[in-house]
Order: sequence, then structure tokens, then C-alpha cells
Amino acid sequence: MQKKYAINVENSIHSGQVFLWKKIDNFWYGVNGGDILRIDKDGNVKSFQNSKVDFLRKNDNLDDIIKSISKDKTVRKAVKQYPGLRILRQDPFQCLISFIVSSNSNIQKIKMSLEKLSKKFGIRVEYGNEEFYLFPKAEKLAKASIDEINNCGVGYRAKFIKEASKMIVEEKINFKGLENRNYQETKEIIRTIPGVGNKVADCVMLFSLEKLESFPLDRWMIRILEKYYSNEFQINTKTITEKQYEYLHQKIVNHFGPYAGYSQQFLFKMERENFQKKWL
Repeated sequence: MQKKYAINVENSIHSGQVFLWKKIDNFWYGVNGGDILRIDKDGNVKSFQNSKVDFLRKNDNLDDIIKSISKDKTVRKAVKQYPGLRILRQDPFQCLISFIVSSNSNIQKIKMSLEKLSKKFGIRVEYGNEEFYLFPKAEKLAKASIDEINNCGVGYRAKFIKEASKMIVEEKINFKGLENRNYQETKEIIRTIPGVGNKVADCVMLFSLEKLESFPLDRWMIRILEKYYSNEFQINTKTITEKQYEYLHQKIVNHFGPYAGYSQQFLFKMERENFQKKWL
């Protein structure tokens, strides 16, 4: 029988996975593609579109996952500190654009750029007496000019956003189909999108395409691996080449197991909190 693991909504939202969320009174409201979700402190999710979405992944077997990742003593410590942390199941297109925008940026700037994109290209709705903008549809961004997108503060990523949107519209990328492919196949396909490197691909796969072995490696995660795992993963460089990333990912999955993505999220949360870094 599965244990009942309480969900900590605040910690899950404040963990670098999502950007278009805000707390109003006792509820968290967030944009999830063409929908607005409202979550109370107990993790009950209501949808503006009345859609059924397991956003907090309540159907995951947390018993097996926590048991598996807690074999590692540093992850075990992080789980004890943030037991209610969850990986969030996001709208794939919004997730893709969000992490393209995230390259070489910080959380506050990413949030601001995505808000501008939504305001300019998304549909305005009211939910719970509050104003929101749904995330733009791929068709809308594909038709927009580079300058229009650039005006949302995304810099050099404007052309990537337009190209990625066109690939979705032209069905060169089929998110539903990718959920059923394995990690390697999915990664190769996602990496054909301009502006998507290894780290962005891993984020999209972990947070929206059901690939729980994905382990996004950015400078924070490399620092964590150097700090806690210098014997397991010898990293002698600040930037990781394509070949190194692939090799490292294999070693990471061998070490942390099939739910390596959960390990990554707990470690990332713990370390950024240790450094008292701001979230949203």
C-alpha cells in the first residue's frame, strides 16, 4: 500500500520548473498553456477550462520513487528537507518556449519575458476575479515577426521561438507521440528544434514529456555534482561538451536510478535554498 505523501505546493512552484504563477490569498494561480490552474494549499487543482490534468503528478508512485532516489544520502537529506516537493506536469508547448527563453538567463527575467509574450500574443481571461493571459498558441507565434517577439524582451531567442512554433504548426514535432518514445529518441527529435540544447531538451522531457530519467545539467547542477559527488562524477570543466553531457547522463542514471529527474529536482531545490536564491 502506498504511503500518503503530502504535497507542498509552495515548494513545488518555487523550484525553477514554472514561471507564470502567482499567489493570491491562499491560492496559487498559474498559466498552463491554454488553461489557468488554481491550486489550494492541499494540492487540489481547479481548471479554468474544466480540464482534467494531473499537474501535481498525484498518480506517480511516490513510494517507489522516494525509496529509489533515497538510496543516495545527499538526495535523502534533500527529500527530508523538502518532502512535499513534486515534479509538475506542464503543457509541452509552453514548457518548450519557457526553457528556450531560459537559456543564459535568470528566473525573474524569464518570468518577465514570458509574461510579456502572453500579454502580447495570448488571450485575456478572468478567473477568480483576476486577470490572466493564456499562453500564446504556436500558430500565433509562428506568424509573428521576429521584431514583435523580440519586443517581449527575449533577445536573440526571438528567432528560436518563431522557428520552434513553426515546427509545431507544421507537425514536425508531435508532443503526444514523443511521450511514447524512449529517452534517447525523444531527445534527438527535440534537439532538432533551434535553440534547444541538451539542458533545454532535458527540462522539456522531464517537465512535460514523461521522461523521469532526464537530468537537466546547468551551472547549478554542475556545481552540485562537483560539491557532493566529486568521486562519482569527475567534472573538470565549467562547460560540458555534447559528448561529455551524454556520457555524464548515463553515469547519472546509473547512479540515481530511473527517477533521476526527481533526484535532480530535490538537489536543485536544496542547493538554491541554501544560497537563499529568489524564485518567482
